[in-house]
Amino acid sequence: MQTSSDRHEYPAHWEADVVLRDGGTARIRPITADDAERLVSFYEQVSDESKYYRFFAPYPRLSAKDVHRFTHHDFVDRVGLAATVGDEFIGTVRYDRIGAGGRPATGAEADEAEVAFLVQDAHQGRGVASALLEHIAAVARERGIRRFAAEVLPANTKMIKVFTDAGYTQKRSFEDGVVRLEFGLEPTDRSLAVQYAREQRAEARSVQRLLAPGAVAVIGTGRASGGVGRSILGNIRDGGFTGRLYAVNGALPQGQKELDGVPAFRSVRDIDGPVDVAVVAVPAERVPEVVAECGEHDVQGLVVVSAGYAESGPDGRERQRALVRQARSYGMRIIGPNSFGVINTSPEVRLNASLAPDMPRAGRIGLFAQSGAIGVALLSRLHRRGGGVTGVTGLSTFVSSGNRADVSGNDVLQYWYEDADTDVALMYLESIGNPRKFTRLARRTAAAKPLVVVQGARHGAGPRGHAVRATQLPHATVSALLRQAGVIRVDTITDLVDAGLLLARQPLPAGPRVAILGNSESLGLLTYDACLAEGLRPHPPQDLTTAASAADFHAALSHALADDSSDAVVVTAIPSVGEGSVGDAALAEALRSAAAEQPTKPVLVVHVELGGLAEALSAATSTAPQPGAASGPDPTPRTGERVKPRAAAGAGAPADEKGAPAPAPPPEGTHPIPAYPAAERAVRALAQAVAYGQWRRDAADPGRVPEYEDIDERGAAALIEGMLARGQGLTLTTEATCELLAAYGVHVHRALPAPTPDAAAEAARTLGHPVALKATAPHLRHRADLGGVRLDLADEEQLRRAYAELTELFGSPEELRPVVQRMAPRGVDTVVRAVIDPAAGAVLSFGLAGAASQLLGDMAHRLIPVTDRDATSLVRSIRTAPLLFGWRGSAPVDTPALEELMLRVSRLVHDHPEVVAVTLEPVVVAPHGISVLGASVRLAPPPARDDHGPRTLPAY
Repeated sequence: MQTSSDRHEYPAHWEADVVLRDGGTARIRPITADDAERLVSFYEQVSDESKYYRFFAPYPRLSAKDVHRFTHHDFVDRVGLAATVGDEFIGTVRYDRIGAGGRPATGAEADEAEVAFLVQDAHQGRGVASALLEHIAAVARERGIRRFAAEVLPANTKMIKVFTDAGYTQKRSFEDGVVRLEFGLEPTDRSLAVQYAREQRAEARSVQRLLAPGAVAVIGTGRASGGVGRSILGNIRDGGFTGRLYAVNGALPQGQKELDGVPAFRSVRDIDGPVDVAVVAVPAERVPEVVAECGEHDVQGLVVVSAGYAESGPDGRERQRALVRQARSYGMRIIGPNSFGVINTSPEVRLNASLAPDMPRAGRIGLFAQSGAIGVALLSRLHRRGGGVTGVTGLSTFVSSGNRADVSGNDVLQYWYEDADTDVALMYLESIGNPRKFTRLARRTAAAKPLVVVQGARHGAGPRGHAVRATQLPHATVSALLRQAGVIRVDTITDLVDAGLLLARQPLPAGPRVAILGNSESLGLLTYDACLAEGLRPHPPQDLTTAASAADFHAALSHALADDSSDAVVVTAIPSVGEGSVGDAALAEALRSAAAEQPTKPVLVVHVELGGLAEALSAATSTAPQPGAASGPDPTPRTGERVKPRAAAGAGAPADEKGAPAPAPPPEGTHPIPAYPAAERAVRALAQAVAYGQWRRDAADPGRVPEYEDIDERGAAALIEGMLARGQGLTLTTEATCELLAAYGVHVHRALPAPTPDAAAEAARTLGHPVALKATAPHLRHRADLGGVRLDLADEEQLRRAYAELTELFGSPEELRPVVQRMAPRGVDTVVRAVIDPAAGAVLSFGLAGAASQLLGDMAHRLIPVTDRDATSLVRSIRTAPLLFGWRGSAPVDTPALEELMLRVSRLVHDHPEVVAVTLEPVVVAPHGISVLGASVRLAPPPARDDHGPRTLPAY
C-alpha cells in the first residue's frame, strides 16, 4: 500500500493515530495508488447531499479519471490524506498548489493551495474534518505552503464551521453563489487554543468511555474459581456495577448460560447488545483473537490485564506494538497491558474492574499508578484506618496503566481536568512518555485542582514495559520543570498520601505563617523545628499543658484561626491519663467545631498513636460525600445476580481494621481534619500546600514575553539557513556565534587568538589595556580555579610575563589555545544555557559559574518561552542567589540586565527551532551592566513536527 510517489518517497512520518471527538480513534495517512478500491467504496457510502456539497453538482460516482487523480499524488504540490477505521476510509482531504489566478502551480514560489474535504455521513459530527484539517495544514507548512483557499456552498454550514472554528487568521468573500475562504497556516494563539481544547475534549472522552461504561464483558473468566478473570468478574459484580455485566469464556460447556450469577457467553460476538468495555484476562497469545472479536462487535475500549508483553523482553515488546496497532485499527483505546484494572466509585457507575477485592469508599481523590504493586499499596493506604495516615479517605477514580502502551497519565489528566467528582489528583509515575505535553497539561490542571506526583525509577532506566523517548536532562531538571508547571513533587508514596489528605478537604494556606498549639511542649518544639526546616515561618508553640481540656483546645484553636498573623494551624496532641483527662472523641469534636467557625485556614493534627484520637478524627479525614449523597452499591440485587456480602469497606460506612464501623462523616459545611502520626510528615504536607498555593496565586499573572525592537528575527533566520546549508548539524565558529547572537541583542566580548607572545601583544594593542589572558583548551576552559586565566594585565610587560607563566605551567601554546580579551567590569560570574531536549522541549537554565555550583548542582530551569516573571524567579531560584543581591556587604549586581539577557536567549531559541543549544559562560554581572565573555551555539535541522503540529497519539 505504501508506494513511491511521482516525485517524493512515501512520507511515512505523516501517518498518525488521532482521538476523535467521541473518544474513538482513527488513523490518518497519505492516500496512495493502492487505495483506489477503498476510495470508490468510501464514495459509494457518502450521501448525495454530501457529494453535491463537495462537487457543487450531482456527482453520483467517481470516474476512472477521478479515481486516478485522487489517488496519485506527488506529496508536494498535490497531497491527499485519509482518515481510516478498520482499514476503510471515513474521510478524505486533499490540497492542490495554486498560483496566480487559482491555476495549478508547482515550486516553492507558489505558496497557496486549494483544499477540499469529504467525510462519510455516518462519521460526521465526530471531529473527523477538524482532525484532517490540522494534519493537512501541517503537511502544507512542511511543503512551503503558507495559505489555504477553500470554496464552499453557503448551505454547507458544517464545513464552513470547520474552517471558521479552526482559529486561523482568515478572509471571507462571496462570489457567484460560493463562499470563498482564505486563511494563513501559521499557528496563532487562537488556533493553538482551539487545537488544545479539542485534544482535551477528545482524550477526556476516550477515558470516560473506559471509566463509565454501560456494559462490561470480562473475557477469560475461567471455569475454576480463583483466576484473574474470575476474580475481576466477582469484583465488578460485588461492587454493585450499575450497568450490564457479561462473562465470556470460549471453553464454557455448550448450553451454560450463567457464571457466578452473571450471563455467560462463549464469545463477545454472541452477546445480544452493545459492549462498551472489555476486560481482557486471557493468555497473551490469545489476545489478538479477542481484540478482533471485540472490534467486530464495536467494543469501545479494552482493559488488558494480561501479562507477557514489553515487560518480558523484545518479543513481548513487538507483541505489545501489534496489540496497540490492532486495537487502534478498530477505533479502540487500551488501558494496559499488564494492568491492575480500573475503578470508578461514582454512584451512577460503581465499577471495580480491578484485582482489588473491595470497592473503595467514594470520595474526591483521583489516583493513577503505572505500577500494579504500588497501586495496591496506595489503595490500601488511602482506604485503611490507622497505620500511615489515619482515617478513611475516598476515591473518585483509579487507573492502573500497566505498561501504558496506549492510555497514559496524560490522557487521565485530560479526564480529571473536567471531572466534577475529582478535587485532587495523585499520580505514581515510573516514566513520562511525553514530558513536554505532560508539563503543558499539568500546568492547566494544577491551575484548577492540586496535582501530586511521585516518580519511581528516578535514578535508572524505567520499567522495560514502558516505551518512552529518552531525555538528556537529569532527573533534578525534570523535577524542577514539573514544579514550574504547578506539580506538587514528592519523593515517596507516604508523602503522596499525606499531601493528598491535606489538599482533598482543607483550604489552601494564604502564606507560610504557622501557629502551633498543643498539650506537649516537646512535640510542639519538634513541629516548630520541622517548619523552619521546610522554609515555613512558625510562631512559637503555645503549650496548653497536659491538663488541657477539650474546651481549652477549642478556645486556643479558635483564637489561632482568628489571628491575622497566621495562615495555618498545626495542633499537637498526646494522650492524657488520669482523672479529668480529655477524651479522644471530645477532643476531636472540639477541634472540628473550632475549625468550622473559621473555615478559611487549614488545620492539621499531629498525634501520638496511643489511644483513640486517630479513630475519633477519622471522620475528619474522610473525603467521602456529605450525608445524603448516594454511596455504595444498591443493596437490592438485580435479577439473576448473586451479591456476596463483604465485611470490608465497600458501600456505606466502611469497617476499620478491627472490624468496627467507621464514624459518620462530619457535618455539612465543615472541613475534615487530617491527622498525622509524626510532626515531620504533617509539616512536609503543609509546606507542599503552601508552595502550591503560592504557585496558584502567581499563575494568575504568568507575565509576558517581551518584544525587543532591536531583535532582527529575519536576519537571524537567514544566517541560520545559510549556516545549515553547509551540513546537517554544526557548532558555530566564534565569529558566526557572535553574529547570530548580535541579531538578538546579545553582544559577546571579542576574544583574539594569541598563538605567540607577539600575537598576544598585538591583540592587546587592538583591544586596549587592561586585558585578560585565557587558556581555552577543553580541560582548562571555564576553570579559573586551575590557574589558566590571568586578569588585569595593565601593559605589555605584564602580558608577556603572564604568557610565559601559562606556557611554563600548562604546556605549549598549541595545547593551551590562549586568547586575549579586554577586561570586563568586576562582578559575579554566571552561566546561562538553553537546550532543546528531544522529550522535554526547550529549557533555559541559569546558575553561578564555577566548580562549586557545578558540584552542588545549583542550577535553576524554566521552560522556553520564558516570561518576564519567569526570568525574575529564575535568578532568585538558585541557592547561591544571595551573592547577586549584596551578600555580606558586597555590592548588589545588575539583575535586571541579567534577566533581559535570559529573555533574549529564550526568544532566540523559541523563534528558531534550529538553534538546539546555546551556552553563555561566563556572563559577568556587574553593579551596572553585564559582560558576555564566552559563547557557543549549536544548530541542527528543525524537526518535521513540533508542539504546534497536529494532535496525534504516540506512534507504535
